[in-house]
Amino acid sequence: MNNKLTMELPAIIDVEASGFGKGSYPIEVGVILPDGKTYCTLIKPLTSWTGWDKDAEQIHQVPRSLLFEKGKEVRAVAEKLNTLLAGKTVYSDAWGQDFAWVSVLFEEAELYMEFKIEALSGLLSDVQKSVWHDTRSRVQQMLGLQRHRASADAKVLQMTFHWSQNSAICRSTHSAMGVA
Repeated sequence: MNNKLTMELPAIIDVEASGFGKGSYPIEVGVILPDGKTYCTLIKPLTSWTGWDKDAEQIHQVPRSLLFEKGKEVRAVAEKLNTLLAGKTVYSDAWGQDFAWVSVLFEEAELYMEFKIEALSGLLSDVQKSVWHDTRSRVQQMLGLQRHRASADAKVLQMTFHWSQNSAICRSTHSAMGVA
């Protein structure tokens, strides 16, 4: 990947959570940086984080027991995010939810968030918005990702952003792959 192309890609963050409403908390965070490097981890729930929505579990397919077994401590996750993202702006396709869950993480870790989270939609041109859904479906099909997980979702979003720009590189790659 050349530098010009890399500079055009936004850093993306995605968060999976215990549920959809009040009392929900982050269970996994995934980030993809402009250079394609990724970070993803499960988050070990605090003892006060007791809410669990079976409907959300059906989507992310992460049993709560796995969080206690494989999850990292809240403070360690917040520190790692600050290290990776200090001074940067990262983008989310679900800004309201992801920002709220990352804020819960940092509040509980008693740390200041050293990066900004903005809505991905603010970066999209009208053309990108008009082709977003179809492009995202193609990217998901091309990648063959079966899991609805934070790192996979972040990668899909970044690739969809790139491919929806309709650049010459993307058009030639689409043609080479037989994707119009």
